[in-house]
Amino acid sequence: MRRAVRRSAWAALAVVALLTLLSALPALAQDAAKEPAYRAFPLIGSRLAVWAVAQLHLNFAAFILGVPIFAVIIEAIGWRNGEAQYDWLSHELVKLTFAAFSTTALLGALLLFLFIGYYPKFWTYMTSIFFPTYGIYAALFFAETFTVYIWYYGWDWLSGPRKWIHVGLGVLSNLFGTAILLVANSWVTFMMSPAGIDDSGALKGSVWAAINNFTWMPINIHRLIANIVFGGTICAAYAAFRFLGATTDEERARYDWMGYIGNFVALSAFIVLPFAGYYLGREIYAFNQTMGITMMGGFMSWLWIIQAILIGVLFMGSNYYLWLGMERIPGSERYRRYVPMLIGILAFGFMVWATPRSMVITLDEARAMGGTHHPLLGFLGVMSAKNTAVNMMILTTFLSFVLYRRANRVSTKSWAPIGMAIQWAALGVAAAIVIFFGVYGYFVESLVRIGFSVYQVLAVLGAIFVVMAIDIPMFKGARSTGAIRWGTIAARSQYVLILLAVTFTWLMGLMGFARSGIRQHWHVYGVMRDNSVDAATPAIGYAANMITLVTIAFFLLVLFIFWLGGLGEKGRAEAHGHAAPVIAGGSGPMSGESRGGRNPLLK
Repeated sequence: MRRAVRRSAWAALAVVALLTLLSALPALAQDAAKEPAYRAFPLIGSRLAVWAVAQLHLNFAAFILGVPIFAVIIEAIGWRNGEAQYDWLSHELVKLTFAAFSTTALLGALLLFLFIGYYPKFWTYMTSIFFPTYGIYAALFFAETFTVYIWYYGWDWLSGPRKWIHVGLGVLSNLFGTAILLVANSWVTFMMSPAGIDDSGALKGSVWAAINNFTWMPINIHRLIANIVFGGTICAAYAAFRFLGATTDEERARYDWMGYIGNFVALSAFIVLPFAGYYLGREIYAFNQTMGITMMGGFMSWLWIIQAILIGVLFMGSNYYLWLGMERIPGSERYRRYVPMLIGILAFGFMVWATPRSMVITLDEARAMGGTHHPLLGFLGVMSAKNTAVNMMILTTFLSFVLYRRANRVSTKSWAPIGMAIQWAALGVAAAIVIFFGVYGYFVESLVRIGFSVYQVLAVLGAIFVVMAIDIPMFKGARSTGAIRWGTIAARSQYVLILLAVTFTWLMGLMGFARSGIRQHWHVYGVMRDNSVDAATPAIGYAANMITLVTIAFFLLVLFIFWLGGLGEKGRAEAHGHAAPVIAGGSGPMSGESRGGRNPLLK
């Protein structure tokens, strides 16, 4: 209890510090107007200092926004189904959020100090545009903090018949958190696609015009989905950390189950994340074609090869975890024959997606090849091939999930054969549409080819909808072939979960660099030029090294939070009055999912 009070005190202190700083913004802005435009940060320079702190802050912000979304969904499922383990899992996640809350606030305050001290003119200009939103941001931050406190400390008090109030508090805290995200995104996207200003850069009319710029809504959607993925991967990584350190079968079963749930949520959101990325890219092109060309075809073009490799790792890792998980499910043997085919599709799609359009080669090699484009592989470097590859990888990953979902269940519905035939037909039609438009894209103009990606996306989403619309009722009340043996999964699966969390975090940093880097030498694109000594956009290798260092720092801090999460449970059978449930695979009695081998998330 004392540890909880100390954590609360630190979190409250951080929040008060941030709110105090925000309240002082007008006076600081006036002082900043008299200061030089830039100052140099000792040793590493101002840009690196701001970059590192901003990325760490964004990572932790994604942590405290993504994990609560995940937590309230899990709590609602447990409340609806009466499953104690879901309530326990939700409580565990909110406990982790609490530990990260103060870190996020302190990093945010530090970032604000850096902007004020080292980029005073830029900060003054942004304040002149967005000052009305600062008060809203502070109020939302206070409201979220207050709500999360009640949500966490009122867990037992608001149980039983008052549980609906507690779930409502979780939903409310997430609404506040999402609103904070929307406000902060308006500042970031204005720097990319400014709107609502006159030729001199001054605000004209309402601040809403500056907020509702070209890329604001696409970034909102993309980041919200990405935060859910991030929350799921962090939850799964925490479970893997605890699984690998477990000393009893009960612990291994419990954290095996927790890791599966985290990966399930992350994978579900990750499947639709590329579509949000398409939307964002399209809006960037709509705002400024030069910016879009710089992003995809200019000096950043090789960045997307790195992104392709990282996303390929995420797809392969997620599928590999599902395939390993099937080994602990009785009855899954009948589906394992599909795994080689799925591996083949994923591997081929991975290779296509990672194939560059222009090769990095010597002059002699270019002469021998007839140019920088390979005569055969060059065809795989264009977007027609890559869009086709990623959509096929999404379909394959979805199929892996469907097979896992029904691994220990046999439908008892009389219409099951017809339903399965329709499902396979839907997947086949979607694959045919994706491949058709991928091939046809080579024979049309670029503007037409870009539109084909919409048809491919709709085909994949349509197939997912049709398959799940049939699968859910078809396997309702299905006969079980045996309970899932939680805790018996191979230990290497836990390293896969950790790999997924690290890879996605690194990918977030890379995409943050892409979003910021396409502004090149502008603080606010086309409005406020960056005249500092750091105005040049760093090379991709330099950026990759920086992102790696920030990712390492982030996970060292997260590892400390994980350690704190387990420290309070040492020597106790329960934490904060919440007994850890026994899951099948341990030596204790089975509960919830373990009795029937089913998962309410998969119903």
